[in-house]
Amino acid sequence: MINDVIDHLAGIRPGSRLDKLRDLRPAAREHAQRGFDALFTPDEEGEVTLVERDTVAAFVAGLHRDAVVAGFYADRLAELAPGLLKAVETEVEAGATTGPYGVYPAPLAAESDEGLRYRVRNPDQLGVRLTAAFEHAHLLVFRPREASGQALEALAAAGWSPTGVVTLSQLVAFLAFQVRVVGGLRLLNAEVAA
Repeated sequence: MINDVIDHLAGIRPGSRLDKLRDLRPAAREHAQRGFDALFTPDEEGEVTLVERDTVAAFVAGLHRDAVVAGFYADRLAELAPGLLKAVETEVEAGATTGPYGVYPAPLAAESDEGLRYRVRNPDQLGVRLTAAFEHAHLLVFRPREASGQALEALAAAGWSPTGVVTLSQLVAFLAFQVRVVGGLRLLNAEVAA
C-alpha cells in the first residue's frame, strides 16, 4: 500500500525539498490521502463496488490525459477486473476531447461551444451501471454546467441510488483535484531540480 498517493504520482522522494514543502501543510496532505482512502479503499464497499470505483477512475484519469495518473488507475483496475481494461481504453479514446463545452442561455451564450457529446461505444462490455457512470463522468469532466436533474435521472434509471450518485460524483471531483495537484507538484519538482 502506498502511504501518500499524491507523492507517488508526482514522483516526490522522501526528504526532498518538495517533500519538506508539502510537510508545511500537513492537514492538506493528510486530507488528500484520506479522500483517496475513503473512495478507493473504504471499510465497506457500500453501494458502489471497488470494481466500479476503479473502472470509473481509470476512465476519468484517462480523460484527463495524465499518463502517470491514468496508468496508476489502469493498473489498479487490471488487478481487480482485467477484462474491463480494454473496454476502458476504448472509451477513453472515444471520449477524448478538450472542453469545457456547453450551450448556455444569456448572458453566457457567447461562451457556448457544442463540442463532443459522448456516448459509450460498447455498452454491452460495461453493463448498464458503468455505461451510465461513464456518460455522467464525461459530462462532469467536460460539460459541468450542463449537469442537471435529467442527468441524475439517467443514473437512477441505470440502478444508481442517491448514495451511489454522490459517491460517483465525489470520485470524479477527487480525480480532477488529484490530477491538478499532481501536475502542479511535478512543475514545482522540475523547477526545484533545475
